[in-house]
Amino acid sequence: MKLFVFEHCPFCIKAMMTANLKKIDIELVYLQNHDVEARIEKVGANMVPILQKPDGSYMAESLDIVDFMDNFDDNPSITPSTKQAQIEEWKKSVKSVEGPLVYPRWLKIVLPEFGSDDAKAWYEKNKSALIGMSFNEAISKTDSLLSEMNLALTQIDWLTLPSEKNNQLSYDDINFYPMLRNLTVIKGIRFPEKIQQYIDEVTALTNIPVYYDVAV
Repeated sequence: MKLFVFEHCPFCIKAMMTANLKKIDIELVYLQNHDVEARIEKVGANMVPILQKPDGSYMAESLDIVDFMDNFDDNPSITPSTKQAQIEEWKKSVKSVEGPLVYPRWLKIVLPEFGSDDAKAWYEKNKSALIGMSFNEAISKTDSLLSEMNLALTQIDWLTLPSEKNNQLSYDDINFYPMLRNLTVIKGIRFPEKIQQYIDEVTALTNIPVYYDVAV
């Protein structure tokens, strides 16, 4: 099987977490960010991740891919979500600061999906429009945005560590870890002790790369 992804994409991380957790023999293919046609020709839409199944057909939608891979060995292990409401509420509360903090930083480190100037330009154009400011302006506002994000992180009091549930992951983890993992690209991010432990434990179980060493 092949999994077509971007390394920075939280939806792709959901699928990559599952593939690694289940130890599925899968080839990761990093598409170029601006190559929309490469996505459309596979699934009829500009979206990632995309899974090429053993029969050669393609499927999209990250949680559908997660479900397919979790059941691939007829022994599903990812448990149902129990805290989706809290996750969605918290994500909504930081939406206005997360994008300006995270998006510009992806172009300041080396990622495979930004292998050309065209890929970088396409990403910056689209994400700048999404956050309503240039990447330079977003970077200039780091201090205030980061202060708000660090405060919001202290308000998460509902996380359950994998070690508290026999190292078993749930759909809560599939849906929330990718966002926390992406925050590791921000220099100065301050994770409360339990959240840091949570990131460390899920990272160990899923072998997903984090960005502390190259944080900007």
